[in-house]
Amino acid sequence: MRQTAPDGRGPVRYGPPAPDTGLPVLPGLAGLLSAAAGRTTPEPPGGGPVLREAASGHWWRRGLRTHPEDVVAGPGAGALLLALIAAHGGDVLLPRPCPAWWTPQARLLGRPAYHVPTPAECGGVPDPYALLETVRRVRAEGGTPRLLLLSVADDPTATVAPPELVREACEAAVAEGLHVISDETWRDTRHHPGDTVFLSPAEMCPDDVTVLCDLGGALTPAAWPCAVARFPPGDPSRADRWTDRRARVLDVLTALGAVVPGPLVPALAHALDEPEDVTALAGRSAAVHGRLAEAAHRAVLAAGSLALPPQAGRHLYADLGPLRAGLAARGVTDSLELENHLTARLGAPAAGGHRFGDEIGALRVRFGTGMFLGTTEEERAETLAAEDPERLPHVARALAEFGGALEELR
Repeated sequence: MRQTAPDGRGPVRYGPPAPDTGLPVLPGLAGLLSAAAGRTTPEPPGGGPVLREAASGHWWRRGLRTHPEDVVAGPGAGALLLALIAAHGGDVLLPRPCPAWWTPQARLLGRPAYHVPTPAECGGVPDPYALLETVRRVRAEGGTPRLLLLSVADDPTATVAPPELVREACEAAVAEGLHVISDETWRDTRHHPGDTVFLSPAEMCPDDVTVLCDLGGALTPAAWPCAVARFPPGDPSRADRWTDRRARVLDVLTALGAVVPGPLVPALAHALDEPEDVTALAGRSAAVHGRLAEAAHRAVLAAGSLALPPQAGRHLYADLGPLRAGLAARGVTDSLELENHLTARLGAPAAGGHRFGDEIGALRVRFGTGMFLGTTEEERAETLAAEDPERLPHVARALAEFGGALEELR
């Protein structure tokens, strides 16, 4: 992972990659990509009918009425979020902490971005009262808040916000005239989906929420760039290009030349159709990474640090503030130095909390569970197939080394 220059401790130029599954590509998906390798016709901006139809079915199965004309596809979540922010205008509100790639999108467009605290029990969704106070303060200072970004299943905290909090935050946002962008990339990586209720903001405020999903969260390899956005269903006959946000997003994607690579489309559409091989691997991957995240969580607590119990994703967000004295003895006094120290010590990316909007003085860090899978394809395949992956020798060894690295900081 590239590091920020020592003399550039302000803006973060190179964000950490999202936690990957660490798994090989499914043969069926690889076969579809190989068969389409000779395709020379580019996809249109926003995606062609095959991809948008598949995305519509993806959301229909999750209880959201969606038609192809409500969908836009782009080459990754970054490009699509950039187009969404550009299409809405105004200032942007974000939870603190938030995904590392959100704030740079707003900054790139020259839009003010304001972080709103999250409640103690989860991340991803701002505290409703703090949200209202932030909106009031921004307007009093001459700002124009118009957009709220949130993630019910969250990166970096790996939590899933409870439905009552999601409802209160969305109602507060809509009452203040904000449009909500709900990043649901990690929705299908919940560790125990039967025990964790996921409520999409689009279910409660259908006219005021755009849903964003990066397929690399659960369905496709991270190296295959594709994200899809679902806009509030409307009447196409009444759409006006100057007020229709979907049309404005298409304008931005067209200007950027941001299109999904054509040869990827058959495999991406197949993954969005969610056949058994895709859903089985996604479910198994979520369960295994969940077991590893729970084991890492126990190690963090045993070392005297703090972390919310992980519920989704392939990561864990820890607060090493209680170890401040031991870290200071090693020359670590902020999250940038913490990132450098732990990345070198663990031999794996450990992104500091400053990348996610937390104060640099707070000793917070995101660990990815991929470092526990194994170092070879054989070890990773064995981990994926195991009922108790944390008991495998190579996994147990990696977890012990992780716990030891934290214990030595006490």
